[in-house]
Amino acid sequence: MTTERRVVVGAALLHEGRMLAARRSAPPELAGRWELPGGKLEPGESAEQALVRELREELGVEAEPLERVGGEWPLRPPYVLHVWTARLLAGEARPLQDHDELRWLAPDEFGDVDWLDQDRPAVALAAGLLRRAEA
Repeated sequence: MTTERRVVVGAALLHEGRMLAARRSAPPELAGRWELPGGKLEPGESAEQALVRELREELGVEAEPLERVGGEWPLRPPYVLHVWTARLLAGEARPLQDHDELRWLAPDEFGDVDWLDQDRPAVALAAGLLRRAEA
């Protein structure tokens, strides 16, 4: 029996040449490590809709999804991670759910935090996109 895979969306949230990193506070096995904010798609929801909803719930901001960062990264079954770049439209990001700290990182600071393993390839791709956008 195969379990249908479920998508988790992550946001490479960009603002003024920086990308937001969020430090997990839960669950215990992930606490203290950093990730791209986001969450699970709900039934009937597009990836873009889920991203907007999750950023509103987790950070209290309004954002616009821009483009999907290539790749798909396995999480614990049946979940896979899809990452999108997104632009901050309104609000000041605050850690409202599952996070205890946020940091806006310039591309040369991406290595300064201990990213979750599954987020590392997406962060590297997002860093490339951010550098190209600034060039």
